Amino acid sequence: MSRSPFLNRKRRSLMLGMGGMAALPAMPALAAPGHDPVRHADLLWYRQSAARWEEALPLGNGRLGAMVFGRVAQERLQLNEDTLWAGSPYTPDNPDALAALPKARELLAQGKYVEATELANASMMAKPVRQMSYGTLGDLLLTMTDAEAPSEYERSLDLASAVAQTRYRTAQGAYLREGFVSAPDQVIVLRLKGPAGKLGIQIEWRAPRKVKYVAPSDPGLATDLAGAPPVDWMQREEAGALPADANIAADGSNAVLITGRNEAMHGVAAGLRFALRVQLISDGRLSYSDGRLSLQGASEATLLIGAATSYVNYRDVSGDPVAIVRAQMARAAAKSYAALKRDHVREHQRLFSRLKIDLGSSAAAAQPTDLRIAAVGKQSDPSLDALYLQYARYLLISSSRRGSQPANLQGIWNESTNPPWGGKYTININTQMNYWPADPAGLGECVEPLLRMVEDLSQTGARTARTMYGARGWVTHHNTDLWRAAAPIDGAKFGLWPCGGAWLCNTVWDHYDYSRDQDVLRRLYPVMRGAALFFLDTLVDDPQGRGLITSPSLSPENNHAFGSSLAAGPAMDRQIVRDLFAHTLTAGRLLQRDAALLTQIADAQARLAPDRVGAQGQLQEWLEDWDAGARDPHHRHVSHLYAIYPSSQVNVRDTPALARAARTSLTQRGDFATGWGTAWRVCLWARMGEGERAYSVLKGLTGPMRTYPNMFDAHPPFQIDGNFGGAAGIMEMLLQSWGGEVLLLPALPSAWTSGSVKGIRARGALLVDLAWHAGRLTSLRISGKPGASVRLRYRDKLVAVTLDRHGKFADIGRLTAATA
Repeated sequence: MSRSPFLNRKRRSLMLGMGGMAALPAMPALAAPGHDPVRHADLLWYRQSAARWEEALPLGNGRLGAMVFGRVAQERLQLNEDTLWAGSPYTPDNPDALAALPKARELLAQGKYVEATELANASMMAKPVRQMSYGTLGDLLLTMTDAEAPSEYERSLDLASAVAQTRYRTAQGAYLREGFVSAPDQVIVLRLKGPAGKLGIQIEWRAPRKVKYVAPSDPGLATDLAGAPPVDWMQREEAGALPADANIAADGSNAVLITGRNEAMHGVAAGLRFALRVQLISDGRLSYSDGRLSLQGASEATLLIGAATSYVNYRDVSGDPVAIVRAQMARAAAKSYAALKRDHVREHQRLFSRLKIDLGSSAAAAQPTDLRIAAVGKQSDPSLDALYLQYARYLLISSSRRGSQPANLQGIWNESTNPPWGGKYTININTQMNYWPADPAGLGECVEPLLRMVEDLSQTGARTARTMYGARGWVTHHNTDLWRAAAPIDGAKFGLWPCGGAWLCNTVWDHYDYSRDQDVLRRLYPVMRGAALFFLDTLVDDPQGRGLITSPSLSPENNHAFGSSLAAGPAMDRQIVRDLFAHTLTAGRLLQRDAALLTQIADAQARLAPDRVGAQGQLQEWLEDWDAGARDPHHRHVSHLYAIYPSSQVNVRDTPALARAARTSLTQRGDFATGWGTAWRVCLWARMGEGERAYSVLKGLTGPMRTYPNMFDAHPPFQIDGNFGGAAGIMEMLLQSWGGEVLLLPALPSAWTSGSVKGIRARGALLVDLAWHAGRLTSLRISGKPGASVRLRYRDKLVAVTLDRHGKFADIGRLTAATA
């Protein structure tokens, strides 16, 4: 047994000793073992290894994540398990908040915003005022013995199979590495092949580290044998290894078992145990010493990696992670590599193959992915837009699966114990955006972890509602974590926003609206009912008689001109609560429940303060006309435009005056923001039918300022929400469904002059295939419930159709005749 938690020795000499290599020719000439050189549209590929984390390729099965760097001399696999967070079950609710609540409302009504903020900071914030952070399992470092600089090199990620490959050739011959994370078998798998008897590897674990994010200064970053220094605006420095209670020991003849605990944080004790097991199966000579597995004289090897924690649920940490990983890996090791890969690919394709998209192609499609991203705006590359959508679908499948945690700020991929914003669930836009593309992209099953988290929050948030507001129902503010903390955090100017849970309810309602799954409706109604009860108890009458409003609250993260963000009745709150009430009413009536309560909800809905147009012709962000004096007129959040998207309360068909005001607001805000802020703008312009503007903003999102070389979204730093929001925007340009209609090609940009999409979904449990040429619809096929009535809108012409006895409609003539 070896107690050596930090096998952290530098491999810089191995990584730098032979220097960078020149750009290589296209790789089909490389006859790596078992490789099909034909590339297809759903492929990311590169001619150099990853010099930094944002160039590595992500693999995941919802629960386990790995970032593959593809380095020749020393491969790095950065590992994650979705329940390895800091802390333990805790209750952050502040009992002092209830007494302070009336005074805070009074101060806001008197226009004393600074004083209200000071009171809220003193008495109404969570204890602790920070939540727990998502963590990492550290790295596996695979040092290749006798490594040589390659003469040819390529690495790739096949989105259709969820398999990453690294292929290279040296003087000794051709090498192949192939990796995936299996959902059926719950293990990370890496297959390595090389010339007969020439494969040698030393495997060691590097424990989790803190990471310091710094501004760019030194362009001479570390390179690999097959890498070149990156050119970017965000670098990292290691800020020192963390002390940890870790144990490394042999676990059988060909495996290593690493066990330890998570971190304590913000005064909350560490409560989780983790286990990481690494097993090597090979035809070579295996040995173990001082925490390392070594392999010599092999032709091929299969590396299996399993991980688990003691997390059972947000209240229970009694699981046995060692027993879990041993059992999972025993089952996986009993299967051949071919069987592991077959079962993995089959399960992945069950989801991924549901949607196919063709937006056209150009010569740029033959270039490596990083060069295509760098050239966005300089060359025509419509297939990169299709790849961006499919990559987002791949990321959602890989980070949010039935039984896993929901996708967090970084999906599932995080290299440090102190990720930006804690890697948490930020629920004033970011978590919701993660799921915008799920149902239209055919991935409704991936929403299940979000629904489960909302159910959890309805329990923890009920305690918060009672303790801090004296209210029925439940509430959650602008963030939550693994432990489902629901109290306001980070300071009043950020956290005292009571609509996070309500927006989550609306997001999961959209999932129901696409699927019309009655089981989902029955699960969803109790949590919507509870959220509605909270607002029935906490909405107050505006002193000026404009209707019911929230107080205290804020328009997320945006300061007005009066020294704070705190306010009464911001537009977004009224819009979110209006949707919540409407959805609860519909669900209750469908399920024939709570007639008396539904009457109360309907009465409150009718009394909500309406949206207002300001002196500049803009849709007001606050109840007062404060927009012109806002501290940041180009703020990343466009919260008051929730009514346009993801809602449809304001739209060009039914509320044209408010839609014009929203357009004015969006124009004032500007088209370029953080990654996710830019993605939201794509969706908004698409919803308003302005395809060219939406596409222009999309190019800002998919280009090098907001997309890293591995196609991760750049906030910066990395946040995954921009990937998902951008994918939703692409689909909004092609198909929309709101207000009882399905809109065909509602915001088609001229850059996508001809194309097709198969398997896109619309509300009402509809499946749509459509194609177009020269900007005009040329084919349409709709599938759904037999006899269902569907209202189709194309180029402002409305046609009502009925699906036949097979649940189909494919009469393109009716639509083209209507628009001739």
